[in-house]
Amino acid sequence: MIKAADMMIARRADTRARADFATWTMMAKLNGASSLPPAAQVFLDKYKMLLKEEGQAEASEAVIQLIYQSYYEEMGGAGQAPEVKPRPAETAKASGNVTAFKRPPPQRPKPASGPQAKPKLPVALIFVCLAVVYTAFRYYFR
Repeated sequence: MIKAADMMIARRADTRARADFATWTMMAKLNGASSLPPAAQVFLDKYKMLLKEEGQAEASEAVIQLIYQSYYEEMGGAGQAPEVKPRPAETAKASGNVTAFKRPPPQRPKPASGPQAKPKLPVALIFVCLAVVYTAFRYYFR
């Protein structure tokens, strides 16, 4: 039986592995693999070897699983790293590890109805302005 704490570690390790793999492949394309940390270079070398034998998607998943297992141990997971359920296909874009997020439509407050429908600000402004006008007239007539 897998503990809840181990499952949380597994989810964090899987997320971190996928994010790091995407970052490392992008950095390798932009700056070259020599700019990456040594551990990342080792994983990318395994990825290049797997690309020759398998397709891109299979090689990517295999390397992500290797990274995931090492992160799971590093984060303090007990025993063998559990299998994390993949994300639903409808939430992932075709580009791979990027998740599409939809912004909810803005919620506008409903206007009040009845006696409270009139704004109270103009009434307050009238009283404030009357005080200023009274003070001005009082000063002028002295």
